[in-house]
Amino acid sequence: MATLSSSMPARLPASPADGLRTLARFGFAAKGIVYGILGALAVMAATGLNGGRTADKQQVLQTVQDMPLGRWLLGLVAFGLAGYVVWRLVQAIRDTEGKGNSAKGIATRIGYVASAVGYAVLAFIAGKAAFENTSAGGGGGNTRQSMVAKLLEQDYGQWLVGAAGLFVIGIGVYQLVRAYSGSFAKHVNSSQLPTEQQRLVYRVGQLGYTARGIVWGILGYFLVQAARHANASEAQGTEGAFDFLASIGRAPLLIVALGLVAYGLYMLVRAKYPILRGV
Repeated sequence: MATLSSSMPARLPASPADGLRTLARFGFAAKGIVYGILGALAVMAATGLNGGRTADKQQVLQTVQDMPLGRWLLGLVAFGLAGYVVWRLVQAIRDTEGKGNSAKGIATRIGYVASAVGYAVLAFIAGKAAFENTSAGGGGGNTRQSMVAKLLEQDYGQWLVGAAGLFVIGIGVYQLVRAYSGSFAKHVNSSQLPTEQQRLVYRVGQLGYTARGIVWGILGYFLVQAARHANASEAQGTEGAFDFLASIGRAPLLIVALGLVAYGLYMLVRAKYPILRGV
């Protein structure tokens, strides 16, 4: 008993900063799990394996829920996503990345808040499904299209939706720039890894951010098309992006799907060896 009780304080956060770091690491891990499953389902769909399908993030939560001990796993994912939300808000408010108060810096920090809101919704859905035993899947597309439909009803609604689409395309381009500039690597403490593993992690990250950039670009294209045609049903999500790739051919779908699996793995590495500034 004495040994157990003496070891517990070392495992608990010793300060608020340590607690925040722990939440961030849980967040990276949860995000990695979501993207890993998302990509794996699409890989199975591209290769014709039984059980494979194109999906969005809410349907990924449903997949977790259907696993053995799924509600417990879903609860852990919900906790991790909530941790990621907290970290994103801290990045925005405390400017941990040193973006500053210029127009570009403010835009980036607003992006952190937008990311926090998106993952907060996902965390809420996961938590509700885990604790109330409700379905975690479905509804994402309807909600998205309802929001776009309401925007289209406003004065200059098509312009607003079109601007949102261009913004999302910009996010995709930014992900591609991060992939090929290597700027994403500054968030992983790769010095703790052997040289060979450092190279592998870097390439996995490049593949992951490239795939993510392509998906964001397609999502933005959908919004632009919805604006052009004043048709909210054209505002598709990740599942629609996968279906779009599949319409081109299995190879593009498979490549992007593998890239999202790579992104999930990279986030798990980031959870293990994070560089967290400002805390």
